[in-house]
Amino acid sequence: MFNYSHIYSNTTTSSSKMAAPIIETCHVACCANRTPNVVSWSREGTIAFGTCNSVALYDPQERRVVAVLNGHTGRVNAVQWVHREDCAPESHLVSGGSDNRLILWEAQNDKLRQSVECKGHTGPVCAVDALHVNGSNILVASSAADSTVRLWLCNENKQAECLHTVPFGSGFMMDVSLTLLPGSKVPILACGGDDSRVHLYVQSNGQQLQKAMSLQGHEDWVRGVAWTSISGDLLLASCSQDCLIRVWRLRAKCETDTGEKDNHTTIKMKEDVFEVRDTVFAVSLETVLAGHENWVYGVHWQPALYKCGELQQPLSLLSASMDKTMILWAPEEVSGVWVEQVRVGEVGGNTLGFYGCQMSPDGSMILAHAFHGALHLWCKDQDKEGEWRPGVVISGHFNAVQDLTWDPEGEFILSVGSDQTTRLFTPWRKQDGKLPTWHEISRPQIHGYDMQCLAMVGRFQFVSGADEKVLRVFQAPRNFVENFANISGSSREKLLTSSDSANLPEGASTPALGLSNKAVFQGDLAPKTTDDQQFNSISDQYQDSYFHPLNMTEPPPEDHLLQNTLWPEVQKLYGHGFEMFCLASDSTRTVVASACKASKAEHAAVLLWSTSSWCQLQTLQCHTLTVTQMAFSPDAQFLLAVSRDRTWSLWRRNLPTAESPEPQFSLHAHTGKDNAIHSRIIWSCDWSPDSKYFVTSSRDKKVIVWGPCRLENTGNSVLPPEIKPCSSVLDVGDAATAVAFCPLLCSAKSYLLAVGLECGRILLYQWSPDQEFMGGQDWIRCAETDTLQSHALAVKRLRWRPKAGQAGCENNKKDGQTDGESETEEESSWVQLASASTDHTVKIFSINKLAL
Repeated sequence: MFNYSHIYSNTTTSSSKMAAPIIETCHVACCANRTPNVVSWSREGTIAFGTCNSVALYDPQERRVVAVLNGHTGRVNAVQWVHREDCAPESHLVSGGSDNRLILWEAQNDKLRQSVECKGHTGPVCAVDALHVNGSNILVASSAADSTVRLWLCNENKQAECLHTVPFGSGFMMDVSLTLLPGSKVPILACGGDDSRVHLYVQSNGQQLQKAMSLQGHEDWVRGVAWTSISGDLLLASCSQDCLIRVWRLRAKCETDTGEKDNHTTIKMKEDVFEVRDTVFAVSLETVLAGHENWVYGVHWQPALYKCGELQQPLSLLSASMDKTMILWAPEEVSGVWVEQVRVGEVGGNTLGFYGCQMSPDGSMILAHAFHGALHLWCKDQDKEGEWRPGVVISGHFNAVQDLTWDPEGEFILSVGSDQTTRLFTPWRKQDGKLPTWHEISRPQIHGYDMQCLAMVGRFQFVSGADEKVLRVFQAPRNFVENFANISGSSREKLLTSSDSANLPEGASTPALGLSNKAVFQGDLAPKTTDDQQFNSISDQYQDSYFHPLNMTEPPPEDHLLQNTLWPEVQKLYGHGFEMFCLASDSTRTVVASACKASKAEHAAVLLWSTSSWCQLQTLQCHTLTVTQMAFSPDAQFLLAVSRDRTWSLWRRNLPTAESPEPQFSLHAHTGKDNAIHSRIIWSCDWSPDSKYFVTSSRDKKVIVWGPCRLENTGNSVLPPEIKPCSSVLDVGDAATAVAFCPLLCSAKSYLLAVGLECGRILLYQWSPDQEFMGGQDWIRCAETDTLQSHALAVKRLRWRPKAGQAGCENNKKDGQTDGESETEEESSWVQLASASTDHTVKIFSINKLAL
């Protein structure tokens, strides 16, 4: 059987060293798409969900994404594991997307690979379901925005045939569900749509779909339908925007059903009947479940489980609603009346409710996905029967990730995205001895504008820029520093000492209709109130601060991330005339450079800021269009800027004087129309770790290294009269949207570079200024990400961890090893690379330098 855990060890090897792994996927941060049918939980325990144009496979036990399936060219809207009649673990997965296609994924050599592609819909696919029929054949039902439902047959020859198309005119079917009629191999399809009815179709003569009946009762759009089998009958759950759930029973009628069974008066529900192959089937309303206060978007069955004839797990139904709750329903053992067993969810917050729900095969975990893509997990408490607690689950951006950076110590990552959030990810060192896993532990900024860039200016301080003319500076509060120490395993005393804990606020909150995070100090925290406590004024009753300090030993759930992990804003920087685009800080953390969108030279200036006073130091004017990226040299002596005008500029740091003690920069080199090599926009730039060379990458598919920049014994930087390319022009075959020099050398004569492409791939190259060392070639391609590892869309940013080793693993010291001892040779051979992409994901790769 297919082993999902094997997928996690994605490795890429070089052609010359096939036995040695080079690239291993360490972490994938992502979230579910904003569609109702996009999450599915397999019987073996793997959660599949659509994220942007990909399908992510998530292991809730290991708490990590074990694979990402790339194949769609549009957003994935529906995902479903293919049901097996024998209840065996699934080996196939079907997905539908906004590219109007269906893709069937099949387990091959311990990995899911694209097997069959179904084309025919003329609109985005919104719902899918599938089951095995006649051995290895798979029957797939799909609904799309073209107002049709289609039935497909995928045969063992990996060919897809559209068996039938059901048009609904101007109507639209929101969900579909497939199963087999009781006691037969005849498929039956349930469709729920905007006509407030549930339509049932059966497959006649092995091809066409024939309408059996329509079930009426809902008073608004039917959002979800789901079949399950119990005691030879079928139960169909349908949920609607009328806030109700209806459960229908479908059974095969016997001849004895026509007569009276006894003389007692019994209440009997009205039955609708239809006939299939000389068998009469009856459908009746089983129950109506009322408990949600808003639209019900999803239902999911937990089938009854029998073992040796004894009931091991009773039948239950899970529902998710826009009222931010999930309810677990089940019939009472004695009366059979359906009642609410468990209700979990959120109260307050700025989320917009749940789009769908799933339950683990053993019923110990339930999962919902929300409007902003976040997954919400609850686990059954084994010690307290009937109680559920929030569980640790993956999280990530729900729109394009624009920028990211490592902290100076390489212990966590900050990222910003078009979802208007700044997120912080760090390894969680669990107490059970398992390997650390990466998680989001703070959301320092939840903004009203799309985020574009950020730069670290201290261990726990950063500057961010968004689609506004203001830069904002944030400082970590005391509660975050303490929780970061608990989760990451770092020394709390050391972190608080380095953070000047005496002046730190406890946390932060965002006032109503505000964009600035307001600091919350110890005296601002609201005291706990009792029922009989009287408020002196309205302002006492409705306090501005909603922050509550938490002592966390594990990554927080989504509601705490939204409310209790903000960082206070300590400064606003004004000076730019248009939306912010890029930021950079120097290695001494004393200067920040910023640039905004520009169509004229006057707006394309780079502004320099002092991190001590947050005053504007200087305006650097050279470019005529938007500066797309900037980078300070590691020795802090140079500032490099690249622009949409296809040129770069190099600025040299001047020695401080009595008149100008603050850092000042002057222009020392730049390219113009006469000597520019790049013919398209220059997207990215970076410096070699020794500050001798810098690299530029462009939409023209070219990567070029420039220099050298020499240092004299006096410590003053000296530039040759003209900076020229010192490498051959590297054509990477696609627009090069990101580039980064590894801070550690491959050898005494070669550097390691990572290049991110517009197609989502990441390439690794060795470059040497000494061509004789590389056999006459200055560029050697070491490795690249494979299909499972690559991003689905353009790579926006690449950042190497500032030191060797793998984050979260350095603290796993052996007995007797002290903090001052260096890591082992095996550990120091690994470096880590973080990437951000417009496919909504942040990925971290571990790269083995010894295998290069």
